Amino acid sequence: MQPRLDMEARDFKRGAIQGVVVRDLRKYVDERGWLVELFRHDEVAEEFHPQMAYISQSEPHAQRGPHEHTEQADFFCFIGPSNFKLRLWDNRPDSETYRNVMTLFVGADSPKSILVPKGVVHAYRNVGHSVGIVINFPNRLFMGANRSAEVDEIRHEDDPDTIFRIDD
Repeated sequence: MQPRLDMEARDFKRGAIQGVVVRDLRKYVDERGWLVELFRHDEVAEEFHPQMAYISQSEPHAQRGPHEHTEQADFFCFIGPSNFKLRLWDNRPDSETYRNVMTLFVGADSPKSILVPKGVVHAYRNVGHSVGIVINFPNRLFMGANRSAEVDEIRHEDDPDTIFRIDD
């Protein structure tokens, strides 16, 4: 799947995106520290139940994406210790919110989980001054079973002329 070259950044409008689920993550704090529930089967539709989990570290001001998946949904958790700017673009022509763009600020100051359906382009940048941690529970295995399949990713970040820009 190649990006549609006839679109421009101005073709996107700010607004909610169908299928994106944003939840507050609550920290339970006591004298020992804190605990956060990241995922519960009873709060997420079965089609989005995780098949794997990973954690990534982003240096201050580092950006990941923009990219999208043709089959995979991402279930990101941003809890800190830094803050992130997350931008999402609805790139699904059959979606009611096609060409909507959402921007969220998440992490230490606003812990959130975000479910990103397939076909929604996404990127995030560590906007804090310390290392940031992101946890993801995708609903597909990276490279499939036994790492035997192609990577399900359209890497718009590799295109210097991409219309998917995290900054306005």
